[in-house]
Amino acid sequence: MIVRIMGEGQVRLEESRLPELDKLDEELLAEMENGDGPGFRTTLQALLDKVHELGEPLPDDSLEPSDLILPSPDATLEEVRGLLTDDGLIPGT
Repeated sequence: MIVRIMGEGQVRLEESRLPELDKLDEELLAEMENGDGPGFRTTLQALLDKVHELGEPLPDDSLEPSDLILPSPDATLEEVRGLLTDDGLIPGT
């Protein structure tokens, strides 16, 4: 699957790796619901770092259709709320 991180580019990530992101996604959702700004910022960065760790970056000139779009590391709590589904940022995990 292709994951786009807004402002950074795309990463190819095996769908089998999504469960490894689930705990961070759940933490991020809880922090957003509680309005925990500092916790949100830390967990968002940890989630993006994990995507980079587990995935393979695509070349900058590659433009593949994205299966999943994640916010940029500097996204605000309000901006991320607009990207959320009932499952968090990563649906189905």
